[in-house]
Amino acid sequence: MQTRGPCSYTHKDMATIQRRKSVTVNVGGVRVGSDVPVVVQSMTNTDTADVPGTIKQVAALARSGSELVRVTVNNDAAAQAVAPIVEGLARQNIHVPIIGDFHYNGHLLLTKYPDCARALSKYRINPGNCSIGKKDDDNFKTMIEVAAKNQKPVRIGVNWGSLDQQLLTRMMDENARLPEDQMKDAREVTMEAMIESALRSAALAEKYGLRRDQIILSAKVSGVQDLVDVYRSLAARCDYALHLGLTEAGMGNKGVVASTAGLGILLQEGIGDTIRVSLTPAPGGDRSEEVVVAQQILQSLGIRSFTPQVTACPGCGRTTSTFFQEMAEQIQTYLREKMPVWKTQYSGVEEMKLAVMGCVVNGPGESKHANIGISLPGTFEEPKAPVFVDGRLMTTLKGDRIVAEFIKILDEYVDSHYSAKEQAEVAVKV
Repeated sequence: MQTRGPCSYTHKDMATIQRRKSVTVNVGGVRVGSDVPVVVQSMTNTDTADVPGTIKQVAALARSGSELVRVTVNNDAAAQAVAPIVEGLARQNIHVPIIGDFHYNGHLLLTKYPDCARALSKYRINPGNCSIGKKDDDNFKTMIEVAAKNQKPVRIGVNWGSLDQQLLTRMMDENARLPEDQMKDAREVTMEAMIESALRSAALAEKYGLRRDQIILSAKVSGVQDLVDVYRSLAARCDYALHLGLTEAGMGNKGVVASTAGLGILLQEGIGDTIRVSLTPAPGGDRSEEVVVAQQILQSLGIRSFTPQVTACPGCGRTTSTFFQEMAEQIQTYLREKMPVWKTQYSGVEEMKLAVMGCVVNGPGESKHANIGISLPGTFEEPKAPVFVDGRLMTTLKGDRIVAEFIKILDEYVDSHYSAKEQAEVAVKV
């Protein structure tokens, strides 16, 4: 990856992605904008008033790679819990910025609980769920003034499920009065209302004391084509940093695929400064799955690297044994377990490529293209597994210790090919 200003990404397998130029916002020490890489964030689903439970989930999200974490602040108990949560995380040496998600009563909570206002790194405000569009904008103004006083950035997050209804009604009425050949359909009017709500609210935020580099915008919808259209238009009409995400993406494969489709298109066009994949977890499911998916979207596009990637064939009639599948899974799990340690010790290890292939058809070729690759024997093939390192045959493994021996080769490669973190940091300073 190469970085310029505004940030551009070059991946050896694809064209350069030129980022849309945007203002850069400092969120608790994490910078969000076009001169830095796209930031991954997530949100807890605990009761924020449950301080130990929320600390535990925030810690898990941070360890999985979430660079910002949002929590619900919906009542007095949640607001009172924010400062203890931040303090509890600090005692564990976890300093991920915490964002407060406010709806309806944020103006009351932020003024009533100044410790909460100070402890949060950013406030998320939904203009459709505060006073904007009603008789006045006093509640919105109050929240912005608290943010300005505490020097906290805000995300003005418009959502079509809670859009300012007075604004939408006015725009629908104006559209209905146009000549028939100029009228827009309801979808177009709704998209335009979302954009106008976001831009008008940002202008008010600046009027009430925030700088442009303290404002992030989002305009979330639940349909992929709607997401692409609304963000393309919003991106073209302002230079605010943009938070990107498909709201209520859904469960399982549906949520993963829909988020990947929508975010992938926009990120490829250089749109988006921070992203969240809003997956609905299964009951008792791991919340950090959405972080892994967001990272994988960015890594698959060549925008950022988070963990070594494993190429593995899908299997066919030549691979009736499940051994190569089991080995690929073991290697992928091993990499994720090792990365928290490796990333503190080695520089660049997250860009390593591995291949675990199941037969002779594409096995040797794919293995040669990886940093380390193994071509396992397919059905009726000779029971041996050539291992390639940086495109050259290094050794051939046989027997029942193939996985353990391959992992040993992997560990030795990491130790010998990636510079120690301390040396890399000294080199950068020099």
